[in-house]
Amino acid sequence: MTEPLDMTLDELRAALVERLPQEAVFEGWNDKALAAAAETIGVPADRARLAFAGGAGQMVDAWFAAIDLQMAEALPPETLAEMRVRDRITALVLARIAAMAPYREAVRRALAVLAMPHNMAMATALGWRAADRMWRLAGDTSTGFAHYTKRMTLLGVYGATLLSFIDDESEHYADTRAFLDRRIDEVMRFEKFKARIKPDPDRHFSIARFLGRLRYPTR
Repeated sequence: MTEPLDMTLDELRAALVERLPQEAVFEGWNDKALAAAAETIGVPADRARLAFAGGAGQMVDAWFAAIDLQMAEALPPETLAEMRVRDRITALVLARIAAMAPYREAVRRALAVLAMPHNMAMATALGWRAADRMWRLAGDTSTGFAHYTKRMTLLGVYGATLLSFIDDESEHYADTRAFLDRRIDEVMRFEKFKARIKPDPDRHFSIARFLGRLRYPTR
Protein backbone atom coordinates (compact mmCIF):
# COMPACT_ATOMS: atom_id res chain seq x y z
CA MET A 1 0.00 0.00 0.00
CA THR A 2 1.30 3.46 -0.93
CA GLU A 3 2.46 5.57 2.01
CA PRO A 4 0.26 8.67 2.48
CA LEU A 5 3.07 11.11 1.74
CA ASP A 6 3.90 9.25 -1.49
CA MET A 7 0.32 9.21 -2.81
CA THR A 8 -0.64 10.92 -6.04
CA LEU A 9 -3.36 13.56 -5.70
CA ASP A 10 -5.93 11.08 -7.06
CA GLU A 11 -4.88 8.49 -4.47
CA LEU A 12 -4.91 11.12 -1.75
CA ARG A 13 -8.42 12.27 -2.71
CA ALA A 14 -9.65 8.67 -2.50
CA ALA A 15 -8.07 8.22 0.94
CA LEU A 16 -9.38 11.53 2.26
CA VAL A 17 -12.92 11.03 1.02
CA GLU A 18 -13.20 7.92 3.19
CA ARG A 19 -12.72 10.14 6.24
CA LEU A 20 -14.20 13.46 5.17
CA PRO A 21 -17.90 12.63 5.79
CA GLN A 22 -17.34 11.85 9.47
CA GLU A 23 -15.49 15.14 9.88
CA ALA A 24 -18.08 17.07 7.85
CA VAL A 25 -20.77 15.90 10.28
CA PHE A 26 -19.23 18.26 12.86
CA GLU A 27 -17.29 20.81 10.83
CA GLY A 28 -19.12 21.07 7.52
CA TRP A 29 -17.44 20.72 4.15
CA ASN A 30 -14.53 23.07 4.67
CA ASP A 31 -10.79 23.32 5.29
CA LYS A 32 -11.24 22.47 8.97
CA ALA A 33 -12.86 19.13 8.13
CA LEU A 34 -10.24 18.52 5.45
CA ALA A 35 -7.39 19.17 7.88
CA ALA A 36 -8.92 16.79 10.43
CA ALA A 37 -9.29 14.08 7.78
CA ALA A 38 -5.70 14.67 6.64
CA GLU A 39 -4.42 14.30 10.19
CA THR A 40 -6.02 10.84 10.51
CA ILE A 41 -3.95 9.56 7.59
CA GLY A 42 -0.77 11.45 8.40
CA VAL A 43 -0.81 14.01 5.61
CA PRO A 44 -0.10 17.74 6.04
CA ALA A 45 -3.20 19.94 5.74
CA ASP A 46 -1.65 22.01 2.94
CA ARG A 47 -1.16 18.90 0.78
CA ALA A 48 -4.73 17.85 1.47
CA ARG A 49 -5.88 21.25 0.25
CA LEU A 50 -4.02 20.64 -3.01
CA ALA A 51 -6.07 17.47 -3.48
CA PHE A 52 -9.28 19.48 -3.11
CA ALA A 53 -8.24 22.79 -4.60
CA GLY A 54 -11.83 23.26 -5.78
CA GLY A 55 -13.00 23.59 -2.20
CA ALA A 56 -16.24 22.34 -0.66
CA GLY A 57 -17.94 21.56 -3.96
CA GLN A 58 -15.11 19.28 -5.03
CA MET A 59 -15.21 17.48 -1.67
CA VAL A 60 -18.96 16.87 -2.00
CA ASP A 61 -18.49 15.73 -5.61
CA ALA A 62 -15.84 13.21 -4.53
CA TRP A 63 -18.04 11.87 -1.74
CA PHE A 64 -21.05 11.45 -3.99
CA ALA A 65 -18.82 9.65 -6.51
CA ALA A 66 -17.74 7.30 -3.71
CA ILE A 67 -21.41 6.67 -2.93
CA ASP A 68 -21.96 5.75 -6.59
CA LEU A 69 -19.30 3.06 -6.19
CA GLN A 70 -20.73 1.78 -2.90
CA MET A 71 -24.16 1.53 -4.49
CA ALA A 72 -22.80 -0.52 -7.40
CA GLU A 73 -20.88 -2.81 -5.04
CA ALA A 74 -23.95 -3.35 -2.85
CA LEU A 75 -26.07 -4.38 -5.85
CA PRO A 76 -24.01 -6.33 -8.41
CA PRO A 77 -25.53 -7.12 -11.82
CA GLU A 78 -26.46 -10.69 -10.87
CA THR A 79 -28.51 -9.41 -7.94
CA LEU A 80 -30.30 -6.74 -9.95
CA ALA A 81 -31.00 -9.15 -12.81
CA GLU A 82 -33.41 -11.10 -10.60
CA MET A 83 -35.56 -8.02 -9.86
CA ARG A 84 -38.28 -6.16 -11.70
CA VAL A 85 -37.19 -2.77 -13.01
CA ARG A 86 -39.25 -0.97 -10.39
CA ASP A 87 -37.58 -3.02 -7.64
CA ARG A 88 -34.14 -2.37 -9.09
CA ILE A 89 -34.64 1.39 -8.92
CA THR A 90 -36.04 1.16 -5.40
CA ALA A 91 -33.09 -0.96 -4.25
CA LEU A 92 -30.57 1.40 -5.85
CA VAL A 93 -32.04 4.49 -4.20
CA LEU A 94 -32.11 2.69 -0.84
CA ALA A 95 -28.50 1.56 -1.32
CA ARG A 96 -27.49 5.21 -1.69
CA ILE A 97 -29.45 6.12 1.43
CA ALA A 98 -27.78 3.28 3.35
CA ALA A 99 -24.33 4.55 2.32
CA MET A 100 -25.21 8.04 3.55
CA ALA A 101 -27.05 7.01 6.71
CA PRO A 102 -24.05 7.09 9.11
CA TYR A 103 -23.36 10.68 8.03
CA ARG A 104 -26.80 12.23 7.74
CA GLU A 105 -25.69 15.62 9.03
CA ALA A 106 -22.92 15.60 6.42
CA VAL A 107 -25.62 15.04 3.77
CA ARG A 108 -27.56 18.04 5.07
CA ARG A 109 -24.42 20.17 4.96
CA ALA A 110 -23.54 18.88 1.49
CA LEU A 111 -26.97 19.86 0.18
CA ALA A 112 -26.50 23.31 1.72
CA VAL A 113 -23.22 23.66 -0.20
CA LEU A 114 -24.89 22.62 -3.45
CA ALA A 115 -27.81 25.01 -2.85
CA MET A 116 -25.49 28.02 -3.05
CA PRO A 117 -26.12 30.02 -6.25
CA HIS A 118 -22.60 29.54 -7.58
CA ASN A 119 -22.94 25.76 -7.17
CA MET A 120 -26.29 25.29 -8.90
CA ALA A 121 -24.72 23.96 -12.10
CA MET A 122 -22.71 21.45 -10.06
CA ALA A 123 -25.81 20.43 -8.10
CA THR A 124 -27.66 19.71 -11.35
CA ALA A 125 -24.71 17.75 -12.76
CA LEU A 126 -24.32 15.62 -9.62
CA GLY A 127 -28.05 14.88 -9.47
CA TRP A 128 -28.08 13.91 -13.13
CA ARG A 129 -25.00 11.70 -12.63
CA ALA A 130 -26.69 9.85 -9.78
CA ALA A 131 -29.89 9.29 -11.78
CA ASP A 132 -27.96 8.18 -14.86
CA ARG A 133 -25.87 5.67 -12.90
CA MET A 134 -28.93 4.21 -11.24
CA TRP A 135 -30.69 3.73 -14.56
CA ARG A 136 -27.59 2.23 -16.16
CA LEU A 137 -27.16 -0.22 -13.28
CA ALA A 138 -30.85 -1.05 -13.63
CA GLY A 139 -30.14 -2.08 -17.23
CA ASP A 140 -31.67 0.87 -19.06
CA THR A 141 -30.54 1.19 -22.67
CA SER A 142 -33.07 3.78 -23.84
CA THR A 143 -32.01 6.55 -26.19
CA GLY A 144 -33.43 9.84 -27.34
CA PHE A 145 -36.28 11.49 -25.47
CA ALA A 146 -36.99 8.43 -23.29
CA HIS A 147 -33.40 8.44 -22.05
CA TYR A 148 -33.75 11.99 -20.73
CA THR A 149 -37.28 11.73 -19.36
CA LYS A 150 -36.41 8.62 -17.34
CA ARG A 151 -33.49 10.38 -15.73
CA MET A 152 -35.41 13.57 -15.07
CA THR A 153 -38.19 11.57 -13.42
CA LEU A 154 -35.77 9.60 -11.26
CA LEU A 155 -33.88 12.76 -10.35
CA GLY A 156 -37.12 14.22 -9.00
CA VAL A 157 -37.93 11.05 -7.03
CA TYR A 158 -34.40 10.72 -5.65
CA GLY A 159 -34.12 14.39 -4.72
CA ALA A 160 -37.41 14.36 -2.84
CA THR A 161 -36.47 11.12 -1.09
CA LEU A 162 -33.15 12.60 0.00
CA LEU A 163 -34.93 15.56 1.58
CA SER A 164 -37.25 13.15 3.38
CA PHE A 165 -34.26 11.14 4.61
CA ILE A 166 -32.36 14.03 6.22
CA ASP A 167 -35.33 14.82 8.49
CA ASP A 168 -36.44 11.22 9.10
CA GLU A 169 -36.47 10.22 12.77
CA SER A 170 -38.28 6.89 12.28
CA GLU A 171 -36.66 3.57 13.10
CA HIS A 172 -34.43 2.30 10.29
CA TYR A 173 -35.68 5.21 8.16
CA ALA A 174 -39.04 3.50 7.67
CA ASP A 175 -40.71 6.81 6.77
CA THR A 176 -38.17 7.41 4.01
CA ARG A 177 -38.78 3.94 2.59
CA ALA A 178 -42.53 4.53 2.64
CA PHE A 179 -42.07 7.93 1.01
CA LEU A 180 -39.98 6.38 -1.77
CA ASP A 181 -42.58 3.67 -2.37
CA ARG A 182 -45.32 6.29 -2.72
CA ARG A 183 -43.31 8.37 -5.17
CA ILE A 184 -42.53 5.34 -7.32
CA ASP A 185 -46.19 4.27 -7.19
CA GLU A 186 -47.15 7.70 -8.52
CA VAL A 187 -44.65 7.42 -11.36
CA MET A 188 -45.84 3.92 -12.27
CA ARG A 189 -49.49 5.03 -12.34
CA PHE A 190 -48.58 7.90 -14.62
CA GLU A 191 -46.62 5.61 -16.95
CA LYS A 192 -49.58 3.21 -17.15
CA PHE A 193 -51.88 6.13 -17.93
CA LYS A 194 -49.60 7.27 -20.75
CA ALA A 195 -49.50 3.74 -22.16
CA ARG A 196 -53.30 3.69 -22.44
CA ILE A 197 -53.39 6.83 -24.52
CA LYS A 198 -53.66 6.08 -28.24
CA PRO A 199 -50.41 7.08 -29.94
CA ASP A 200 -50.78 10.35 -31.78
CA PRO A 201 -47.87 12.05 -33.56
CA ASP A 202 -49.21 15.44 -32.47
CA ARG A 203 -48.77 14.43 -28.84
CA HIS A 204 -45.09 13.61 -29.24
CA PHE A 205 -42.68 16.32 -28.29
CA SER A 206 -41.07 17.93 -31.32
CA ILE A 207 -38.38 20.55 -30.85
CA ALA A 208 -39.12 21.93 -34.33
CA ARG A 209 -42.87 22.27 -33.59
CA PHE A 210 -42.11 23.81 -30.19
CA LEU A 211 -39.76 26.42 -31.66
CA GLY A 212 -42.24 27.10 -34.44
CA ARG A 213 -44.96 27.85 -31.92
CA LEU A 214 -42.65 30.25 -30.11
CA ARG A 215 -42.07 32.08 -33.35
CA TYR A 216 -45.63 31.88 -34.66
CA PRO A 217 -47.91 31.53 -31.60
CA THR A 218 -51.41 30.15 -32.10
CA ARG A 219 -54.21 32.67 -31.93
